[in-house]
Amino acid sequence: MARRAAGAAGAGTGTGGAADRGIKAARRPEVRLPGLTPWPDAELEADGDYDGLEFRDADLGGQTGRGARFMDSALTGCLLDGTVLGRARFLDCVLTGLRGVGTHLAESTLRDVELVDARLGGTQWHGAVFERVVVRGGKIDYLNLREARLKDVVFESCVLAEPDFSGARLERVEFVDCVVKGADFGNAVLKDVDLRGAAPLEITRGLDRLSGAVISTGQLLDLAPVLAAELGIRVEG
Repeated sequence: MARRAAGAAGAGTGTGGAADRGIKAARRPEVRLPGLTPWPDAELEADGDYDGLEFRDADLGGQTGRGARFMDSALTGCLLDGTVLGRARFLDCVLTGLRGVGTHLAESTLRDVELVDARLGGTQWHGAVFERVVVRGGKIDYLNLREARLKDVVFESCVLAEPDFSGARLERVEFVDCVVKGADFGNAVLKDVDLRGAAPLEITRGLDRLSGAVISTGQLLDLAPVLAAELGIRVEG
């Protein structure tokens, strides 16, 4: 199994640790992969078991690996257009340069995973579980994380366009040097969520659910019109 050393609580990121900002910092994964065996470029299988493999520049578009388990593995430069990976498990994995539209990952599990430089659109991750996950770089459009559970997750130096966190539970989640546009937090539950590193931070729904988050003064001013509208406050003059 890959060795990992999760970041100590309080060892935050960005300008000062999250602990310095009055919330608990996310624990980061540090995945160290063993020597990997090249993937033989076969079709994915439902409930398949993929341990210690390297998927490099593989076209997995349209394939089905529902319920598959990926452990101590790397997916690099893979194409995931319409790939079905519902209820799949990614454990101690590094996912780099993934590309795809409409990838189905509903109810999947990511634990001790680094997702780096992804270019994804319309990814269905509703009902998923993210634990000790770093999403670094890249751009994800229309990310569907409805009813998902995120614990110890860091979004770093990435662009999230219209992410949907409605009904999700977020605990110890950090946004570091990110762009967040059109986020939906309706009915979400937040605890120790640091949004200060998101610039810009645009929230279209669910401002009333941010009681467990911290934002900056500048972000509060930017969000004031939406907050006033959500509270039914009329602003004139």
